[in-house]
Amino acid sequence: MASKTTDPRSLPVLSTRALNRATLARQLLLRRAAMSAKDAVTHLVGLQAQNVKPPYVQLAARLDAFDPAELSGLMASREVGRMVTLRSTIHTHTAEDCLALRPFVQPLIERELRVFRDGLVGVDLDRLAALSRELVEEQPLPLKELKASLVERWPGADPLALSIAARCLLPLVQVTPRGLWGRSGQVTLTTAQKWFGAQAAGGPGAATAGIAPETAVLRYLAAFGPASVKDMQTWCRLTRLGPVFERLRDQLLAFRDESGAELFDLPDAPRPDADTPAPPRFLPEYDNLLLSHADRTRVVPADYRKLTWNGNQGYRTFLVDGFLAGIWRLEDGTEGDAHGTLTLQAFGTLTRAQRDAVAEEGVRMLGSLSSATSPSYTVRFADFSGPAAT
Repeated sequence: MASKTTDPRSLPVLSTRALNRATLARQLLLRRAAMSAKDAVTHLVGLQAQNVKPPYVQLAARLDAFDPAELSGLMASREVGRMVTLRSTIHTHTAEDCLALRPFVQPLIERELRVFRDGLVGVDLDRLAALSRELVEEQPLPLKELKASLVERWPGADPLALSIAARCLLPLVQVTPRGLWGRSGQVTLTTAQKWFGAQAAGGPGAATAGIAPETAVLRYLAAFGPASVKDMQTWCRLTRLGPVFERLRDQLLAFRDESGAELFDLPDAPRPDADTPAPPRFLPEYDNLLLSHADRTRVVPADYRKLTWNGNQGYRTFLVDGFLAGIWRLEDGTEGDAHGTLTLQAFGTLTRAQRDAVAEEGVRMLGSLSSATSPSYTVRFADFSGPAAT
């Protein structure tokens, strides 16, 4: 168990490579896991889902013999869903986590209202929340229709601010067919309680109380540890979590990284040897592996940190030896097709063996997302000349 000391200088040091291997193991990226899609979504505390396809790519990288129909079926049966949670971004969570995590991050989400307060002058936010709930629970509404109904009630307010306020004040879920594999649909909303039923989290009380901060810390460490307080705060964008870690200190192990920051971890969590082989892996845009630590050097070399973004748009990436190594795109096809050209742009020089392994993993990943029995993809390596090249 952890020492009582809070002086990081007396703690064992975890090298960057050791942190890399531990994090990859928690993220199911060191070796693909033989677990169900629902269990994986639970273990990972959700999948970043700013776009529709990334959750499927995330599981294709992490699960053995993943079939997109499995996650799509969970969406259709309302066992998982899409809603705004961590970092005020859209995630795919289990029904239980949608109902439990949203109250946990609600203070963060409501802070967004400060940005739109000038457009909400004279608007009774309690009334807006109640009216919005009535509207979307009567029947799921496209965002455009919800906005139009709110403008009728408050014609002098900013329409965008009204719709943002509804999203911030209520736990709104994007209903299917949006999010289903091979389907499309506009963003249409209802409340999490209406879509899932309060019983999904163990009863009406559980649906509103939310996850305990201590439980959230333990689940974060299981999926992203070893980690610092600042790391977890980056993951969820909440602040003042230090006291929660302190309450758990006797249940945790403590380490420090190479810069001296104190890290916490679960005693029984995997911490593989730093030299454990790490196969190439393909990630979608906005994968939580790359967004959930204050110090991202455990996966993202410092020189590469700005190379995966163009403004607010994230690029799809691939890992070599466990670390971010380049970006990828599929041309003349999309995920789910039976053909296309997989273009790879490495940030640095890859050996021939690494290029072969990356190409093989890319074809495997795309094949797992295709419904064809014998999909065919062409792989080409292109020079990297900056994010604009993509």
